[in-house]
Amino acid sequence: MLRIVLHYGIHFVLPVLIGFLFFKKNRAWIIIILLSGILIDLDHLLATPIFDPMRCSIGFHPLHSYAAISGYLVLTIIKKTRIIGLALLIHILADWVDCMFING
Repeated sequence: MLRIVLHYGIHFVLPVLIGFLFFKKNRAWIIIILLSGILIDLDHLLATPIFDPMRCSIGFHPLHSYAAISGYLVLTIIKKTRIIGLALLIHILADWVDCMFING
């Protein structure tokens, strides 16, 4: 149960908290962008089975690859893409926490 709460809390609660705590200007838009980081899970559609609760996404799916994560880090450096990079890294953090539960 803790695994589920942490995983989905990071996916959905953390972006809202970050939006409220750190962004006063365009807060709603920032929160929407941060929440949209979940869209990288579309790469799960390329896997068989699409969902496997015991599979670590990081390093398995294309948008969860180490190369992609490196790209997300670069996005946080560029001012115009910083929020998008943050959204994607929040998603990776949620999946990393999930992987810690899977791999012990």
